[in-house]
Amino acid sequence: MQNNPNNPYDDVFNNLSKIVEEIVKNMPDNEHARIIGYTIISRQPMNGEPGIFKAGIPDDGEIPYEMTETDDQIFITAEMPTTIKNAPVVDIEPECVRITADDITTTIILEHKVDRIHSYYRVHRSVMDITLKKEPLF
Repeated sequence: MQNNPNNPYDDVFNNLSKIVEEIVKNMPDNEHARIIGYTIISRQPMNGEPGIFKAGIPDDGEIPYEMTETDDQIFITAEMPTTIKNAPVVDIEPECVRITADDITTTIILEHKVDRIHSYYRVHRSVMDITLKKEPLF
């Protein structure tokens, strides 16, 4: 993160970042802890294998993103272009997620179906965090 001389909150966010780093270091099972966007993931999936971390490799003109999964959720963190004029929008479908920021659209195909009703997103400081609840496998 780059400091902006006009932003009085940069020092606060830098200090907060250090505090969160210390909290994560002192968590039980901290070797599995990950910070994805504004989400701290502290446990391993039940099968004992580490979570799946995928970096979306965007084509030119697409929004870069990173995706990770637990047993019951999928987390997507996307970096929003700083030049957008309108609020970005996410269309959550059972098998894909579509992120739109002005005239830029990125579609992410999901390996697991998700529950649209219990999935959500938020944007803070040009970072979009999307939390998707996986549909149970029967």
